Amino acid sequence: MYIVGITGGIGSGKNAVTDRLQDLGITIVDADIVAREVVAKGEPALDKIAEHFGSHIVTESGELNRKDLREIIFRDKTAKTWLEQLLHPIIRQSIKQQLHDATSSYAVLSSPLLLETDQHELVQTVIVVDAAEELQLARTVKRDSASKEQIKAIMAAQLPRQERLKKADIIIDNNADLESLENQVIKLHTELSEATHRA
Repeated sequence: MYIVGITGGIGSGKNAVTDRLQDLGITIVDADIVAREVVAKGEPALDKIAEHFGSHIVTESGELNRKDLREIIFRDKTAKTWLEQLLHPIIRQSIKQQLHDATSSYAVLSSPLLLETDQHELVQTVIVVDAAEELQLARTVKRDSASKEQIKAIMAAQLPRQERLKKADIIIDNNADLESLENQVIKLHTELSEATHRA
């Protein structure tokens, strides 16, 4: 199975690209969704988190109390490291399995941390969806109803834009309108389908 990795900074339009590819019949494995699945109610990882941090980290309905956990790992670096060491291998294994089970002509791993983690080792081609930083900011503030300060803090924690672009095999420029993005996605899909068909 030929695997393509798609990444981009917050507000770059990564989801718009993967949604369109999904409409075209391509299997999308979204690392953010996998990260939520592995700590869902009844999952072994959730039991380990509760064991480590205390039962208050699980709500009465048996779900992870994300707000409390976020606050703990924000304050305590060792807690963050412990959590990453627990979850990253489980997330990686689940991603690998879902990519392995894909039935489309190629599969996509969509991940905001594709280049910051070892997830890029799972893909043959790295695609970066790129937008100017002021556009990223404006789109995210509108989408998430968040403050500019919150979004800037998230952007500062991500890989710098130029670093991300340097590591890209293919760049999708999302500085214009949706029609421009759509045309680039269709062209990309055609090229990838032809390449995997020839392989």
